[in-house]
This record gives sequence, C-alpha cells and structure tokens, in this order.
Amino acid sequence: MSAVDNIKIVLPDGAEREYPAGTTLFEIAKSTSPRLAKEALIARVNGELMDLANPMMADASVEFLSFEDEAGKRAYRHSTAHVMAQAVQKLFPGTKFAIGPAIADGYYYDFDTSETFTPDDLGKIEKEMEAIIKADYPFERFELPRTQALDFFKENGQNYKVELIEDLPADTVLSFYKQGDFTDLCAGPHVPSTGRLKSVKLMNVAGAYWRGNERNKMLQRIYGTSFPKKSMLDEYLFRIEEAKRRDHRKLGAELDLFSIMDEGPGFPFFHPKGMILRNELEKYWREEHQKRGYQEIRTPIILNRSLWENSGHWDHYRENMYFTKIDEGDYAVKPMNCPGSILIYKNKLHSYRELPIRLAELGLVHRHELSGVLHGLMRVRCFTQDDAHIFMLPEQIKEEIIGVIDLVNDFYKVFGFNYFVELSTKPEKAMGSDEIWDMATDVLRDALDARGLKYKVNEGDGAFYGPKIDFHLEDSLGRTWQCGTIQLDFQMPEKFNLSYVGEDGQKHQPVMIHRVVFGSIERFIGILTEHFAGAFPTWLAPVQVRVIPITDRHAEYARNVVKRLEEAGIRVELDTRNEKVNYKIREAQTHKIPYMLITGDKEIERDGVAVRHRAKGDLGAMPLGEFEGKLLEEIRTKER
Repeated sequence: MSAVDNIKIVLPDGAEREYPAGTTLFEIAKSTSPRLAKEALIARVNGELMDLANPMMADASVEFLSFEDEAGKRAYRHSTAHVMAQAVQKLFPGTKFAIGPAIADGYYYDFDTSETFTPDDLGKIEKEMEAIIKADYPFERFELPRTQALDFFKENGQNYKVELIEDLPADTVLSFYKQGDFTDLCAGPHVPSTGRLKSVKLMNVAGAYWRGNERNKMLQRIYGTSFPKKSMLDEYLFRIEEAKRRDHRKLGAELDLFSIMDEGPGFPFFHPKGMILRNELEKYWREEHQKRGYQEIRTPIILNRSLWENSGHWDHYRENMYFTKIDEGDYAVKPMNCPGSILIYKNKLHSYRELPIRLAELGLVHRHELSGVLHGLMRVRCFTQDDAHIFMLPEQIKEEIIGVIDLVNDFYKVFGFNYFVELSTKPEKAMGSDEIWDMATDVLRDALDARGLKYKVNEGDGAFYGPKIDFHLEDSLGRTWQCGTIQLDFQMPEKFNLSYVGEDGQKHQPVMIHRVVFGSIERFIGILTEHFAGAFPTWLAPVQVRVIPITDRHAEYARNVVKRLEEAGIRVELDTRNEKVNYKIREAQTHKIPYMLITGDKEIERDGVAVRHRAKGDLGAMPLGEFEGKLLEEIRTKER
C-alpha cells in the first residue's frame, strides 16, 4: 500500500504514527501497547467519542479512554444497561423497553411489563447478565433511515422506541447497537464486547413515569452498577451500606438534632442540640470573618417586586421564588441575599478610600423546590446562606478573590475536607456582553493560577450575572458536595447604578463579588453529620462530656464536677439514672458524646475523674483540673 493510502494518527503524548486507511481504533490501540488494547473501552477522535471497532479513514488526533476516564466509565455502564435489557428480554418475553442511560455510579433501564419485578427476579436477571457477559457478544453498530427504524420497532411492538423516533426529523439517520439477539436504538459509543464487562450488581427497582410525566404510564426502573474488578464493586457496596449508616436524616433523629414535619415539608426544625451545633458553626464563621475585615449585616426576607425586576431575578429565577401581596403591591420572599446587600451599600455615598467593603450576612432564603427532590437538610425550601458581598475597585479584584480562596481553604482544613475546584463560564441565559464575561473569567482564572490550584473548566455553568469558582468537598466516603462559591459580578453594580467617588472626585462603578463558604448552614450540617457519622469533633459536639456516678452516694461529687465544667464553658450532662455504669457508658457512646467521666470512691479521694473517650476507650484516671485543661485546649484548637 502506498503512502497515499496511509493516515496519520496523533496520540495525546504528541507521538505520530502512520497506519493504512481503514485500520480500526482497536488495532491502533493494540499496536501502541497490548495493555492499552486491554484497558481501552472507547476512543475520543478529534473530540468525538467513538467505538473501538470504528475504522479510521483520515488523519486524526486519538485518545483512548479506560474505566478511569468519565466518558469510559459512562460507556462501560451504558453497555451494562444494554446487557441488563437483553437479560430481561430473555427472561420476560414481551417486555417493552423505554430508555436505559448511564448515571452517576451506575445505570438504569425502564421497562413496561405485566410482571412485577421482585428481589428474586433481580437475582435471576443478574445471573442471565453473567451468561451474556461470558458469551462475549460484540457490540455491533449499524444505521437505518427513520422510516425503516420505525418499521423495525413497530414490528417488535416497541411503542416507546417508536415514540422517541417519531419526535425526530423525517430525514434523520438513526444508529442501533446489537449484541447477540438484542438490538437497541442508541447513539453509543459502547465497549467492544459484552466480555469486557466484569462485575455487575442490580441494586433495586423503583417506579418511573415515562418521560418523567405523571400523566404517562408508570414503568419499572431497575437500577444497577458495574465495575471492571470485583474488589471495586465490593468497595462500592460497602460505601453504600456505610452511607446508609451515616444518613444524616437517621442520625439527626437519633441524636435529636433536627426534624422535618408534615406541617412544613422542606422547612427544617432545629432542636436544642441541633441549635448548639448550628450556633458553634456560626460563632466560628463570625470570628473568622471579623479577623478578615468583614462587617456583618441583616437584610429583610420580603422585598418588593421592583427590586427583583431590577436584579434580574424576576425574569431569570421567578419559578424558584415565593410571592405575596402587601398593600396591593407585589412582593417576593428573597431567594438570594445579594439585592439586600446592594441596597445597604447604596444607602450612602462611598469614597475609593473605603473600598473594599466586605458585607457578610447569615441570610435566610427561600426557594421553591419540587417535593420530589427534597432530601433532609441536603435539599430544603428554606436555608441560611453564609453570604458575603465585596464591593471593590477594579484593581482590587484579584487580591480579593485570592483572599476568599484562602478563607475557604482555611475553613475546610478545620473540618478535614479535601476539595477540588471548578471554574464555570458564561451560560446561555446570561446578562452582559461577551467582553465583560471574558474579562471576568480571566480574572478568576488568574487568581486560581496565582494560588496554584488545579481546576476544571465547566463551560456554560456560570451564574446568569457572572462567572464563578465552585469548591467541591470530598467527605470520608469519597463523595463530593458543592459548597463554597465565588462569583464575580460586573452586572449588578451597573443595574443598581452603584458608585464610589474616585481620586479624581468623579463617580465610578465598583465591582462586586458574591461568595459563600458553607454554602448553606443546613446542608453543611447534613454533610458534617454524614462525614463524621454523627461523632462530631469535641468543639462542635452538642454534649461534650457526660458525667456518670457509679452509685447514688457518688452523685453529689458528680454534680460538683458538672458545675465546675459548666463554669469553664464546657457542655456537660449528668447521668444519675438507676442503671448499671456499663449501660450508661454504652448509651453515651451511642449518642456520640466525646468524653465520659466516671466518678467513684477513688475519684472523690483524689479530686479526679476516670476518663473514657468514645473512640479511644479508657484513658485512665486524672485530676479534674488536668482533664479540664486538656479539654479546653482541644476545643480551642478545634482538634478533630
């Protein structure tokens, strides 16, 4: 074959290789490295995802993707969903198939069948899936014109596929994937064959309306997951069980922290112990912000329509807001704190010498969330944002953003969170010119680079008024939660006609930063509860010490111990119930109380206490003053 018939393939490391035209991506991977051919699932060719069976006919940049890559993981799990559907087709003939996408940590497929799937059925389907995997059927892609595709599914009685195709333009050419005796409408890509799939697990069955519309038929949705190694599946299943044990809704009830009542779905009630935890977080927040030059404010919950029209929320966020009428006028319950903060800034004239002005607010906001997405403290209809709005000179932007990045880092370090960062750019629905957005995005990028932070660019996911930096926490189970955010805003100062008097004596427009650290106090408490499994660090624990007298005659000394610790500012309880000491200790540990102090004859003689820690066990006897000093130091340093 002549050089004219050859194509050039450029790999991610810059290496260039020549191959005969028509060489498949799999053959290219195999020629590069046997290990790569074994691990590669799909490829990215000039930015487009493709099957490894795809023949290459022109020069291209090629990147091979494994299970370690998100796109590879999605293809792996979407392929598993097809295998599950094939197994259902064999075991339950006549089943109608809807959709079966990959999702976070797994996949699902929606089925319409007269059978009601049981846990035993899931076991049978899993077994059949394993047989299909063992058969190692290739995933074969082919295309059909729309009319032929409709005929194919009509002949097979697959009305859901017919409906999906009918929504497409008449000249659409549709792609299909076939493995064994199962064929599905699918854009792909897929792994080379069913044998590439290894460890599969079906998790549960749920109801799901076709196309998410409650007016449509309820289908049965089977959720599953899959991994290339059994050890990875076992680890995932362990994390699932551990997450159930740590569920903040369960622990919130057991530890008497909060509740969600039928009288207020999505509106949390904080109990006395939950308020202690919340107040400690807010106290820490206030202390750290005061150190950094923030001034705390409080703005009203209800403000009039004209304000929200001016801010842009009336046009861009109305579906998430609550409304009321006052004196025949339209008002809204605030979904965000920024307009109120802006009004405080605007209340008087400012000099350039005053800037930056950092206004911080623990502001209660309300957002109209659908009942189906409410979830304990994680997704609620009212929550307290630890907001701050910084008004500054254009030349102060980078320094202020770096200051917020450092503040966020210091906060998360206290709780032991690792985190990663995303930079989100202009969304489709946004205010302002491309020039202003580009300038704002570049400033955020420069600040991240100045701090040496790695970050992912999230195209089109900025706020409607400006680009943003998001901080995603990683908890003890490896789950991530978006909490902190920094949003740079050139729009609101213009819309509200904000100004300051510059060195030249003229009025100029300030730049504004919106930022949160906790994000939502309520949600952060939920995250902390699950991260620590309810065993909060001593400085946060609602009850820090429980004093347990061995018998009634030791109770008076125990009361004196309680009094002394209370006077030192320590949160302490006394347990004088007529129960055995070991029972009281076990119960204190169940309630996640950091320290238990046992008092008996020896302790009274020595003016001491026998100390137990909820995790470390028996720490031995020590003078009360020594214990008090160590505990106060642990609280002061916020030791974890």
